[in-house]
Amino acid sequence: MVAFIDEQREVYGVGPICEVLPIAPSTYYAHQAMQADPSLRSARAKRDAWLKVEIHRVWDENFAVYGAEKVWGQLNREGIAVARCTVRRLMNEMGLVGAVRGRAFKVTTQVGEEVSRPADLVGRDFRVSRPNELWVSDLTYVATWRGFVYVAFVIDAHARRIVGWRVSTSLRSDLALDALEQAISEREDDQERRLVHHSDRGVQYLSIRYTERLAEAGIEPSVGSRGDSFDNALAESVIGLFKTEVVRRKGPWRNVEDVEFATLEWVWWINYHRLLGPIGHLPPAEYEELYYQRQEGQTEEVGLKENCLR
Repeated sequence: MVAFIDEQREVYGVGPICEVLPIAPSTYYAHQAMQADPSLRSARAKRDAWLKVEIHRVWDENFAVYGAEKVWGQLNREGIAVARCTVRRLMNEMGLVGAVRGRAFKVTTQVGEEVSRPADLVGRDFRVSRPNELWVSDLTYVATWRGFVYVAFVIDAHARRIVGWRVSTSLRSDLALDALEQAISEREDDQERRLVHHSDRGVQYLSIRYTERLAEAGIEPSVGSRGDSFDNALAESVIGLFKTEVVRRKGPWRNVEDVEFATLEWVWWINYHRLLGPIGHLPPAEYEELYYQRQEGQTEEVGLKENCLR
């Protein structure tokens, strides 16, 4: 309304315009005075202006995908005390919105019914008590100007942390196998206890080379038994984030190199910075670190008790 008066005041004058619009001339002039001298604004207006800068910073630093809930959570993690409703109101004023998941995407796994497959050791229950207890794997596709590019992920179910990934122009078993190799290499120092690898029925995960590599690493294979997306819902969820936060927002893509670089950047961000609701609005790496800290604390406590009993 004030902007409209500014545009028309030279033609009609402020008074006549205010008689037609539901605004007093004093209100308009007070607004103009505050625009010229920000120190005249109310304490709330001053805080809102400062908060808008911080909100926009958090939104920009996080791939411009955070909604009010995540922005509010990050601000409070940084020690900026603010109400969630205030963040929502200011984001609405600035026109900032979070990423919204869209339609379902094309199925890329080729089901191999004729292949003897391992048992389903998960049964759609992805709750685990520690890292390296359950890995879930899946792959998806990205359209580029030079054809489809395929991306495979291996995710640790405990913290939803991506422990392996690979990008390729070919949908073949080596794509999934390379992602698995990266996961095994990254977690090779913590594989003394039972680890289950779960996937859908895609032939990439039922290939002889893939199953042999799992056996060599001492990892138990598990394959969904019902044949729909709920069999591998956790991996589907992470891939949904990838599609929403990277593929749809940052495309169109020129070639495989562009997709690979964007995936690398996103994997680093989601592992170390993105707040995930299922793990208490913490980044996966931080959630894992808290687990190991608790384990160390329990070990020290047991050691103290043993020393006291001696």
